[in-house]
Amino acid sequence: MSDSTRLKSTVYVGGLDQTVTRQTLAEAFVPFGEVVDISLPKPDAPNSTDQHRGFGYVEFDLPQDAKEAIDNMDGSELYGRTIKVAAAKPQKDSTEGLGSKTAIWEQEGYLAKHAVDDEDRQAAEEAQNADNLPQDPMQGLEQLDVAGPKPE
Repeated sequence: MSDSTRLKSTVYVGGLDQTVTRQTLAEAFVPFGEVVDISLPKPDAPNSTDQHRGFGYVEFDLPQDAKEAIDNMDGSELYGRTIKVAAAKPQKDSTEGLGSKTAIWEQEGYLAKHAVDDEDRQAAEEAQNADNLPQDPMQGLEQLDVAGPKPE
């Protein structure tokens, strides 16, 4: 199965109680289609007592089964808590964008998107110089005799 098809067949389930297990999610989502995989991400802290981070992913065999699960389970209650069920989004690259541990200007994507070559820089400077005001503040005021609006 390709990554895009797999992503379309996966739903995000948020707001889970700590007592929810993979088996619980399998039983809750099997009415909508064949469940291929269930993932409950563990906490980042190694000494945490939580079994999971309060959310998980359920992968179905078919994308239409995932859509059915979203339509029917979003906002429902599981173990006394209202759960959020939505289409899963692709995982972000931890080395790109805001939130990464690498400075934004050192990232490849940033330079490719925001790099300016010398030719563009020179054209911008020339345009800026053309728009500059005259050096003498009195230049261009010779035709004015009287301050204020022109009489009609």
